[in-house]
Amino acid sequence: MTVSKEKASLPRLSPLTISQQVKRRGLELGLDLVGIAPVGRPESFPQYEDWLQRGYHGEMTYMSRHRDKREDPELLFPGARSVIVGGLNYYQPLSEPQGSLVGKVARYALGRDYHKVLSRKLKALLDYLRSLVGPQVDGRVFVDSGPILERDLAVRSGLGWIGKNTCLIHPKKGSYLFLGELLVTIPLEPDPPFQRNHCGKCRQCLVACPTGALVGPYLLDSRKCISYLTIELRGSIPRDLRPLMGTWVFGCDICQEVCPWNKKATLTAEPDFSPRPWAAPELLEIVRLSEKEFRERFAGSALMRAKRSGLVRNACVALGNLRDESAVAPLVALLMDDPDPIVREHAAWALGRIGTQPAITALTQALQTEKDETVRTEILLSLKDATQE
Repeated sequence: MTVSKEKASLPRLSPLTISQQVKRRGLELGLDLVGIAPVGRPESFPQYEDWLQRGYHGEMTYMSRHRDKREDPELLFPGARSVIVGGLNYYQPLSEPQGSLVGKVARYALGRDYHKVLSRKLKALLDYLRSLVGPQVDGRVFVDSGPILERDLAVRSGLGWIGKNTCLIHPKKGSYLFLGELLVTIPLEPDPPFQRNHCGKCRQCLVACPTGALVGPYLLDSRKCISYLTIELRGSIPRDLRPLMGTWVFGCDICQEVCPWNKKATLTAEPDFSPRPWAAPELLEIVRLSEKEFRERFAGSALMRAKRSGLVRNACVALGNLRDESAVAPLVALLMDDPDPIVREHAAWALGRIGTQPAITALTQALQTEKDETVRTEILLSLKDATQE
């Protein structure tokens, strides 16, 4: 149920008092940052439209849907008057891999899936707001669950600036932050927008990106981004980008790791974000996972988003980049028996990169039985690569 502007009764407490108490309560609930912005057209909307026109969203078709709601949040939640933006620190230091064949997972996915964690805190904040004002207050929580330009809202609520790596950066907290929004149907006292961009002449993130996804300051071509390639892309990873991905199997932190502002990053206080067993996945274990085993192992993790096919595909690329001969047997098993042609294709590529005689023999044998034309093409290319090296 929504409440229109006309029907929303004004509270006896002033908007300033309510806002101060709401922000204090948000911090008590475990949020690291809380800011308030009025509902209105995002200032960065023209940049968002330009980004879409360039095709930089790739296969993320959801980014191009509901443009009207991205431009006017009140269309998304009728009656909305204010937006409470919450920031939650997820920083965890990455420990050195204990084995030689270990994949990398972005910090945000080391612990439990953040959607429920942050949503729970924002819903508790809505309950608190109702206890202050009354049950007539309506609200709706969004954590990557609606067409909202959340970084724009974070800037407008005073939480930081958008850096050259396109992440929101807070001057004291850095950029390892989850963002969530609570739209409410009463007017609150807004915080002053964050005015100054502190990136200056620094270009470390642009230089460090191995795939060149940061095509310019503040401009990301998602189609080249390792996070996009390992999570959002469902099909084949472009061959020219595979050698540049290293051992990342889910997401990437490189542009944040080199950011000087993250030298101030502090360990998250949220216990749900403590690293779980999937934080340092053994690549040979991943490529042997069945669908059932994948679901059991990664339940409650953001890695579920990649699906079994995507995660195994990513592990194949990582193994191909490591070129370890011990990976040949499990890769051959995938090439010969996996039902997913995407997996078979990337297993073939990895075998070509390893290039030992057993790998070449397996590729030659697979060519005799493989029916999928895309996989056959990959086998031929991989055989060529292996015999030339």
